Amino acid sequence: MSQVRRAEANWSGDLPSGGGAVSASTSGIFKDQAITWRARTEASEGKTSPEELLAAAHASCYAMALSNELAKAGHPAERVEVAVEVSAGKTDAGWTVQSSAITVRAKVPGADAAVFGEKAEAAKASCPISRALSSSVAVTLDAALEG
Repeated sequence: MSQVRRAEANWSGDLPSGGGAVSASTSGIFKDQAITWRARTEASEGKTSPEELLAAAHASCYAMALSNELAKAGHPAERVEVAVEVSAGKTDAGWTVQSSAITVRAKVPGADAAVFGEKAEAAKASCPISRALSSSVAVTLDAALEG
């Protein structure tokens, strides 16, 4: 059975001077978080953006996918720390998400660098958010084991 998650957004005014809000409707974890064009393209000033929300989605998805890959290989992770930086800029097509850079550091008892690297790449391929982005956005990976 497929799962459906819902978010809602509203906007008033034109793009450069208008503003709005975004809410996570399914979980209710956040409500009416401010969004503006300036926060999206210049300085966040305490507001979120679609790109920040995409980075959060990608980081959490990848952390789960890597933990799963490692556990299936008999190496459950003690700790997986993931950061994702989503870059966007103006192109001929307009404002575009251009890349999603995953950085992961993990403590995985019993796993060597080769196994970890293989599972890190497998997680990149199996993460649903990576797959959703892969046809139009460069997804990169910097993965390393910690002692």
